Amino acid sequence: MSHEALRREFYYAFADYKYPGVPQLELKEVHASESFELFGMKVMPIEVMHYRMPVLGFRIDNFAYITDAKTISEKSFELLKGVDILVLNALQRDPHISHLTLDEALEVVNQIQPKQTYLTHISHRFGRHAEIEAELPPDVSLAYDGLKIDI
Repeated sequence: MSHEALRREFYYAFADYKYPGVPQLELKEVHASESFELFGMKVMPIEVMHYRMPVLGFRIDNFAYITDAKTISEKSFELLKGVDILVLNALQRDPHISHLTLDEALEVVNQIQPKQTYLTHISHRFGRHAEIEAELPPDVSLAYDGLKIDI
């Protein structure tokens, strides 16, 4: 989303006179494969495809956050080598045009081989938490509200 689109959609956050509770924003442009620093940590944007639209995931040290992907290029897989913790989308079991299915997500996990993966961006059509957890490999879990990961 461009800066102009953000300013248009969230006009109240950029108004001269802000009401209490409005976010205080400082826009910074981020580009795929160009790292930047945030809170003293190096952040590497990683481009993935959400159908035909490029979107960014992020890697911070041995942690990666890829939550809106359908396909991942070989270049992006290279940037994910050595990740210990991966957060990855797995929308549902049935094929979807712009999101990974459970099987596709598990293929990504097998290629990256992190120590632990948390699946997120899950549809209500996927099934019950306990049923899905029972099918997952030991190093893959469903993410949940309140999950904390130290990086």
